[in-house]
Amino acid sequence: MKTTGPDATESVCPACLKRIPAERVLLADEVFQVKRCAEHGSFKTLIWRGEPSLAKWRRPKAPAHPELCYGTLDKGCPFDCGLCSDHRQLPCSVLLEVTDRCNMKCAVCFADAGPKGTEDPSLERISWLLERAMAAAGACSLQLSGGEPTLRDDLPEIVEAARRIGFTFIQVNTNGLRLAGDKEYARRLRAAGLSSVFLQFDGVDDEIYRTLRGRALLEQKLAAVRNAGEAGLGVVFVPTLVRGVNTEAVGAIVRQALQLAPVVRGIHFQPVSYFGRFPEEDRGADRFTLPELMRCLEEQTGKLLKVADFSPPGGEHAHCSLHATYVYSANGGLRPLGGADGDSCCTTDCSGGIRQTVDTVSRRWKLPPGAQFPNAPWSSGAGSCRGGSAPETIRVEGPVDLDVFLQEVSTRSFTISAMAFQDAENLDLERLKGCCISVISPDGRLIPFCAYNLTSREGKSLYRKEPGDGL
Repeated sequence: MKTTGPDATESVCPACLKRIPAERVLLADEVFQVKRCAEHGSFKTLIWRGEPSLAKWRRPKAPAHPELCYGTLDKGCPFDCGLCSDHRQLPCSVLLEVTDRCNMKCAVCFADAGPKGTEDPSLERISWLLERAMAAAGACSLQLSGGEPTLRDDLPEIVEAARRIGFTFIQVNTNGLRLAGDKEYARRLRAAGLSSVFLQFDGVDDEIYRTLRGRALLEQKLAAVRNAGEAGLGVVFVPTLVRGVNTEAVGAIVRQALQLAPVVRGIHFQPVSYFGRFPEEDRGADRFTLPELMRCLEEQTGKLLKVADFSPPGGEHAHCSLHATYVYSANGGLRPLGGADGDSCCTTDCSGGIRQTVDTVSRRWKLPPGAQFPNAPWSSGAGSCRGGSAPETIRVEGPVDLDVFLQEVSTRSFTISAMAFQDAENLDLERLKGCCISVISPDGRLIPFCAYNLTSREGKSLYRKEPGDGL
């Protein structure tokens, strides 16, 4: 097999988390990260498979270093996060874990959360953390997470505090169980200033939920969407993709989401990463990569979506994510906007890319005022994915009436995006230094998401506290 183009970078040993040299190596149409630890041996992990090629997907960017750093350079990346002066990107989004309690015990979980957890941080402490984040990151987007954040009865008060501090786009990352059964709670969140719901949504078949989440959940997911929409909250579906479990369901997820638009504003796919809680035997054996996702979306939607629609990110490193924006019309047409060969959001100026990313997310993921509620079935047995009578969505290209188009862009946009998070097997320090998603640590530092959640094969963490350590 022909080997071409070794591409030097740095990574960590999956066993001991020591920093070690690494290479990105092209073998046929696959790219692997190859590295060796003097103590624990060699490692080889798939990071990219097929077209569009990694070389075509790359975008050069000028760095934008943070002005206020809570980390001090000592041991070097990834051990001095805060952010530190070596970081090459500004935050586009900060994430705050408001609890580590959860009402589920999913097979896949970044945080290894569960029913017991530790004592929740107080509203006063949360306000201090948010003020620290605002001082360092500015008015970027805020995601309230956990654990399961809706277990906190005072989550609306946390949203209000974030608004007072200056955050204008606030999203809650949730499994949807409380929203499904508590309409008043959804209304309280909207009244407090919540912008959007980031809803765990892995498929349209309960067998998928039984495998990934331990029980049937589809009815509750649809109820959560309905209650969020009635409260005036936009919803983004967030599927965790595991090869052989739901990678053949991405087209069905798209059809379900479009059926529930405009309440559902888009889909943010997340190929599974191997940290937190995930079966050891599945670790990195056959990763599901971003180009495979693009091709699956084209194939499974009958070219309603196409690979050419997707662009590299304008904020984070090009290897991390993808996005596409569409406009859907009342008669069932879906029109792509931009694409890798057209109007890309990428920029050579990292700070400009971040501002554009923040503005775009804020516009696209909120439910627009006066949006018409979807005339859709709210039962899992009646949806278009299961033989319902919803009108077929068709792809539309070519000339368009400008006035109609501008109105539809503002009220009927729909986004498809994906983020390939890193773990100890494939961590690339070049990518990590370009990360624009930070977790607010319990001591008030901003830690790049993949560094914060990084765990060794034995479960050792660089930044996340062990259960029971408190906040």
